[in-house]
Amino acid sequence: MQCTLLKAKLHLACVTHAELDYEGSCAIDGKLLDLAGIHEYEQIQIYNVNNGERFTTYTIRAQEGTGIISVNGAAAHKAQPGHRIIICAYVALTPQEMGLHKPTLIYLDKNNRITQTRHAIPVQKAA
Repeated sequence: MQCTLLKAKLHLACVTHAELDYEGSCAIDGKLLDLAGIHEYEQIQIYNVNNGERFTTYTIRAQEGTGIISVNGAAAHKAQPGHRIIICAYVALTPQEMGLHKPTLIYLDKNNRITQTRHAIPVQKAA
């Protein structure tokens, strides 16, 4: 048996480009891909905080250090520059692997600069 767990997350990335006529996918600053452990052409889920859109695509590498987050192709209809999105990659793990797994969580500001990194999401407390 395998379960699908969160592998990596770029939290509140800011879309810098939406290129309808560019070949599909999501271009992400290469430095962010490397830090998150997300591979080029890896499947990702994108959750748009501004409009609630949720969609699947894959990554391509953008120039390192630029902060580029470009939603391309048909997905450009689902996110526009300035929108804040959550980009997630998942991994299938065995029960033995699940006990050792820690996701890579990268938190970004509105300029796609890293504000913090973690390997766990804090427990949500009752209001």
